[in-house]
Amino acid sequence: MAEIMIHPIGVLESELEHRYETPRQGILSEGITSVIKLFPKNNFEQALKDLEGFERIWVIYQFHLNKNWKPLVTPPRHTRSKIGVFATRSPHRPNHIGLSCVKLERIDKLNIYISGSDILNGSPILDIKPYLPYSDSFPNVKTGWVKSGLETIFKVVLESKAVLQTDWLKKYSKIHLVNFAKLQLEFSPTDASRKRISNILDENLNPTNNYVLAYRTWRIIYLVDEESKKVIITEIKSGYSKEELLHSAVDKYEDKELHNNFIKHFNYD
Repeated sequence: MAEIMIHPIGVLESELEHRYETPRQGILSEGITSVIKLFPKNNFEQALKDLEGFERIWVIYQFHLNKNWKPLVTPPRHTRSKIGVFATRSPHRPNHIGLSCVKLERIDKLNIYISGSDILNGSPILDIKPYLPYSDSFPNVKTGWVKSGLETIFKVVLESKAVLQTDWLKKYSKIHLVNFAKLQLEFSPTDASRKRISNILDENLNPTNNYVLAYRTWRIIYLVDEESKKVIITEIKSGYSKEELLHSAVDKYEDKELHNNFIKHFNYD
């Protein structure tokens, strides 16, 4: 069979830069608005006619960061054996094509503003279609392994201090720690084999219900209540030591000024 040539119609601009901070599903990406920027000189202005009357749209795009595919994958919420990739929504697919149902906020010329998106910044956009409830929704169908093989869901909440700290980081660095924390901690919040998690030991070196989750050079401090199935994020800390934050130290990730300002603002010693 002859090869199929597909040309992107645009590109997505989003604050979501990394796969590990992107929600598994777009409905979990609270407070993030992305923009589909269609390419000019293609008559796409006419192609957008009447789309603004729809509340939701389908976006077909390319997983541009993936270089290979996997026939068997382990979905984030699955607790058993690996699943065939065609029975999942994994991005590790033969043709690297993604499909997301997003909320259409508004259209400004060739810019389509959307929310509830799990699409990464820079993703090539291949097509756009309206979401039609009468033909696209089948709520009572069978869902195969999904119903029986899912992990327990933990509710992730932030204490007031953590709210202030994550808001500060989002304002001054566009780091979305809340999205990342919910993505990582709502399932298996103590599983250090799958995530950058470590237990905080007590003075006698015994395990506690307090943990640290690493996000780049930041550390998310939280406790786990197994009985209520709740994860409580108590605070955010720098992952650097005092020595590493000295002006003479190498700044490999070019973020030590941000860390120093954070420590000063929140009165950390």
